This record gives sequence, C-alpha cells and structure tokens, in this order.
Amino acid sequence: MKHTNTLILAACGAIIAASANAQSREQVRVVGSSTVFPYSQAVAEEFANQSGAPAPIVESTGTGGGMQIFCGGIGESHADITGASRAMTSSEYALCVENGVTDITEALIGYDGLSMAVSRSSENDWNLTLSEVYLALAAQVPVNGEWADNPYTRWSEINPDLPDVEILAYGPPPTSGTRDAFVELAMHAGCEELEFVQNGGFDGDWVEENCSRMRTDGPFVEAGENDNLIVQRLNADANAVGIFGYSFLYENLDTLKAVNINGVEPSVDTIGDFSYPISRPLYFYIKNAHRGVIPNMQEFVEEYMSEAALSPTGYLAERGLVSLPDDQRTALREAVLAGATMEAK
Repeated sequence: MKHTNTLILAACGAIIAASANAQSREQVRVVGSSTVFPYSQAVAEEFANQSGAPAPIVESTGTGGGMQIFCGGIGESHADITGASRAMTSSEYALCVENGVTDITEALIGYDGLSMAVSRSSENDWNLTLSEVYLALAAQVPVNGEWADNPYTRWSEINPDLPDVEILAYGPPPTSGTRDAFVELAMHAGCEELEFVQNGGFDGDWVEENCSRMRTDGPFVEAGENDNLIVQRLNADANAVGIFGYSFLYENLDTLKAVNINGVEPSVDTIGDFSYPISRPLYFYIKNAHRGVIPNMQEFVEEYMSEAALSPTGYLAERGLVSLPDDQRTALREAVLAGATMEAK
C-alpha cells in the first residue's frame, strides 16, 4: 500500500509540475500541416483582434512533423494543437500515448482539394488524367510490358495531346500530409488506371508497394513545407507544375490557373461533392490536458469552431476552406468544445 501511495503521489507531482510549466507560457502554440497553416493563422489573427489576447504562435511544420511535436508530451515545451491534412495514424497515436498524451480531441474542420496549378503565363490549357499524372511523376512505370524506372522527360511522350514541354513538378516532401494524400489519392488511383496493372490483376497491396514512390531523377522536385515557394517558382517558369492545397491556388488566382484533373476543375463545389478526384478532409488535434492551463486556449478553440470561421460564408471559406454541411458543423462544434476524447487508433 505504501508503494502504491508513493506512485500516486509521484504521478500527482508530475501533473502539477506539468501544469505549472504550462501556465508560464502565455501564448497558445499550434504546429502542423502547411495546408492547415493559413487557416490556423487566420483564426489566430482574428482571435487576437477580437479578444486583445496575445496571438497564438502558428508554425508550419508539416503534418508528420507536427504530430511528432504534438505527441512529444505534456507541458509548456510541447505544442497544444496540431493541424493535419490527413487523419492521425496508429503509430502517431501510439507515440502520443507513450509520452502521456492520452486525452486528444480530433476535429475534422472541412475539406480541401490537392490542386495542380501552372502560371497564368502558360500558353497551354492543362487537363490531365490521374494515370497521366502517375506516368509523369512516379519512380517506376510500365515500359514495353515491364515494370521499370520512369523514362519520360516530356509530357508529350506520355500523351501526344499534352504540351510538348519538359516535365517539371514542384511538390511537398515526405513529411507533409499533402504528400501522403497526393500519393494515396492521385498516384495510387492513377496507377490503378493503367492497363498494365488492370490486366496483371494486381491488388491494392501491390499498388501500395510499387506505386508510392515519387521519382528522384529531376522531373519531380521536393519544394519543402513552404507552399509560397512553389508559387514563386511557378511564376518564374511558365511550364512548371505545382502541387499544393486548394487554398494556395485560391489565394493566388491572379497569377496561377488550375490544372484540370479528369476534366474537372478544383472549386469549392467540386471539392465539396468530391467530383474533383483529389479531395481530402482537413483536421486539427487538441491536447485536452492543456485546456484550462494554457491561457486563452479554450477561447481560441471556441473561435476556431465559430460560425464566423467555419461556415460557408465564414472567413476561412474566403481563404479556400470547403465547409462541412450545417449538421456536421453543429456536431463538430459540440464535440470539440466539450473536449470529446478521440477513440484509440
């Protein structure tokens, strides 16, 4: 019994110490996805303007990097919230649990499209199928009936109706949720459309194993977590293609234009009804142990969940977020504000 009491006292002491450390930090800290970043930044600015409280610190670390930071532990040295352009994985959840982060609220805040775009100075009207995207950017493709390293250097080599320009695409790194989603929604789907795969009877496991690697011989360039850098590079090269979240295309329509995918242009409507084939949900995750401890954290979450932010006419929609239906937004708001704990992954 004495040993049990000692353990309980030690645990309580650790919690009190963590709370005391957290209280010494004056600003909410948000990390995570470069796609969710502009939305969290907008909410942070609105919250500071409305409340007069210090604006939360928002960092663009990528989805994977954000999960590592968020799941690192409890206390002021660890982030309060992380944005994600995909759901938390089972391994990330296990890392959280391992480090004592066991009470987490998951919030699906809306939808986004993975846009491909070019400069408005491009002379070409771009319309790609998912299989053409795969053949241009994958590490390995069918060549003369064999699975081999990608030989294509120009779009016209894939389809003579495509622009006769060199393949050059700027996209996200492996740490990015945008990269994860692009591989799953565009590369895997494009691979599955290939006659080589269909006639070979290859299943989903084969596709995941053989169709997930982006090429590393030059036509695909990892541009880091800064999507604004991709925008700058597209404006400098009319033949280059960029890959990023719809919000960045939306915010740069004065200089960029969309690449249609399977004949569908990304828009709020086509992303919302999933007729645009590379659409995905966006999330943020809240560390509930920090609520009521980090100053203004709950109030910041309330602003994020407000109709002013998340409705179809809200200020996040103005930045490209595709809103949830009314009933789903209501359910989301109730669950998040109550601190509902997500189920184990």
